[in-house]
Amino acid sequence: MSGARFTVELPDEAHTLALAAVVADFAAPGDEIHLVGPLAAGKTAFARGFLRALGHQGKVKSPTFTLVESYELTRDGLPLSVHHFDLYRLEDEEELDFVGFDDYHRPDAILLIEWPSRAPARLAPSLVVELAVTGPDSRRATLSLCTAETRARVNQFADLLRKV
Repeated sequence: MSGARFTVELPDEAHTLALAAVVADFAAPGDEIHLVGPLAAGKTAFARGFLRALGHQGKVKSPTFTLVESYELTRDGLPLSVHHFDLYRLEDEEELDFVGFDDYHRPDAILLIEWPSRAPARLAPSLVVELAVTGPDSRRATLSLCTAETRARVNQFADLLRKV
């Protein structure tokens, strides 16, 4: 995976939520954001912070059994869909066809994908957020900008990261 990489220490969940808000501010429609890490690394907490930063007020649940949860939001007065996938229970990449995965890839949508390693041939990340457990409450996030489009926004991303 080539591109810019950033590492951020997250001493508690509040910092994870703050990082998620920074990524939400940075993310653009069409982005595919991969959330990588072991069980209990904070992937769903990150997704919750991401969605709340975009204005979602309701509950954010892990789509472990449903495979995808969709959120219809607005940003800057424009419609924005965020589709949160959890591929942990995926047995075969072809199962994505049963949920119409390709239909979720739209220019007005952002995809958040937990456990992307379950379907590598079907996915193309714009940004990867890798979460590692470093203590009972602490995490380390390594963020990789993976596409020319996200790397073109690297200065914006670096400025936003200073807020965490």
